[in-house]
Amino acid sequence: MPRKTWRAALAAYASPSTLVLLLLGFAAGMPYMLVFSTLSVWLREAGVARETIGYASLIGLAYAFKWVWSPLLDQWRLPLLGKLGRRRSWLVLAQALVILGLIGMGFCDPQKHLSWLIAIAVVVAFASATQDIAIDAYRLEIADDSRQAALAASYMSGYRVAVLLATAGALFFAEGFGSTGFSYKHSAWTGTYVLFGVLMIPALVTTLLMREPAVPLRTQLSAGRYSFAHQLISVFVLIVLLVSVPATFTQLYNTDFASVIFHGVSLLDLLQEDRAFLRAILYITLTALCLSAMGRRGLAPVLTPVNDFILRYRWQAFLLLGLIATYRMSDTVMGVMANVFYIDQGFTKDQIAGVSKIFGLIMTLIGAGMGGLLIVRFGILPILFIGGAASAATNLLFLMLADMGPNLKMLIVTISLDNFSSGMATSAFVAYLSSLTNLKFSATQYALLSSIMLLLPRLIGGYSGVMVEKFGYHDFFFITAMLGVPTLILIAVHWFQESRRDGPKPEAETTTNGNAVGEES
Repeated sequence: MPRKTWRAALAAYASPSTLVLLLLGFAAGMPYMLVFSTLSVWLREAGVARETIGYASLIGLAYAFKWVWSPLLDQWRLPLLGKLGRRRSWLVLAQALVILGLIGMGFCDPQKHLSWLIAIAVVVAFASATQDIAIDAYRLEIADDSRQAALAASYMSGYRVAVLLATAGALFFAEGFGSTGFSYKHSAWTGTYVLFGVLMIPALVTTLLMREPAVPLRTQLSAGRYSFAHQLISVFVLIVLLVSVPATFTQLYNTDFASVIFHGVSLLDLLQEDRAFLRAILYITLTALCLSAMGRRGLAPVLTPVNDFILRYRWQAFLLLGLIATYRMSDTVMGVMANVFYIDQGFTKDQIAGVSKIFGLIMTLIGAGMGGLLIVRFGILPILFIGGAASAATNLLFLMLADMGPNLKMLIVTISLDNFSSGMATSAFVAYLSSLTNLKFSATQYALLSSIMLLLPRLIGGYSGVMVEKFGYHDFFFITAMLGVPTLILIAVHWFQESRRDGPKPEAETTTNGNAVGEES
């Protein structure tokens, strides 16, 4: 990507689409926290058991698996609302459901109607996740690769403000309306959730006023060749496959199949007495059906975007997927233990909240904005490399803090620089993911790539507590810093390959987000 002047870089933030993404980011950040973090506080204040609250947190899985139904947003336009366009129709539906859902949650007292409250929260979570898919697809289709970081920075700014308002702000409102830890008052939470439902209305108005991306007709036709029934079947088959594969291994682990090998027990006896073995056979059968010729035909709407990515990048797809899977590993694995580390260091909750909410938020927004500006000026890969290096290097500041004890000044410096680098890295990474997607399948491919981004870091992050117990905080932060090295190597290899590429891009690559861009909103 050719370099541009600083004036041109700053102009990336002056377009109307930047304001649109700011408001849409606000709408995306609010419902997530209200059905995940703030809901837990409400349930506990109402006297709901911790075990139940833990199960309720599984509502958040809707966001982790949003890629499962994302093909519907690429390949099917809603009836009636479809007149607004493919992206805006889904956004209007999702935002209307979120507004009604938040208001409905407010009128459900968990002491009397807990099941209804959880059910409505599930609807809000799925509607919110659907909104996220549509917003990402909309962003990809209204601007070229060079401006994606600026749009992502604007989106992130709105998102972060909404997160702060939906967590600390929601607790402040509930307290102000009369519900405290000592005196629970349902009407206070009703007023809080109704208020946040009303705060979603500006985003809905924005969706109605903004322009639909001008995606070429051939792109829409090629993406929509599957019937709605076929798309629903593909989602169903994919869900069955996702459940049956891990369940097969779980049941095989629990079965007493070793008795057949070592103790002479017959398979007939095992079938009659071992329920885990019967369940394993059932799940194996379901997996085989999903992977059969008939099952693969059913999965076609979901597999087509995946096949497109592999065919476009061929062997390079493995390098790209490796880069995506490891880019946020360093700060994600470290972040799991960050708050625990602050407490163990002797910082008070007020100090942690004050520094992270004030300095952390400000520096994240500055970092995201700077990332968007630098990408327009210098291109994606240089800033992607710098963001990855900075995110890994700031873990060494935590290492220094671990040796210094509860030093408040060092905590401010550490959180400020860590959030600045995180904001810049996130902005660069969003632009990079956007450049890899094909406009035909923008919603599906971006949802898949962003899910891959979090999969490996989240899995390794699950063992972060074990790592701290075994190595201590000093070595833990050093290890997490080193986790960023493989990513930097992959970026360097990719950067070198791009620099050696001469002439125009191949025909297959001109279908990515860099062409056929619609009018700005």
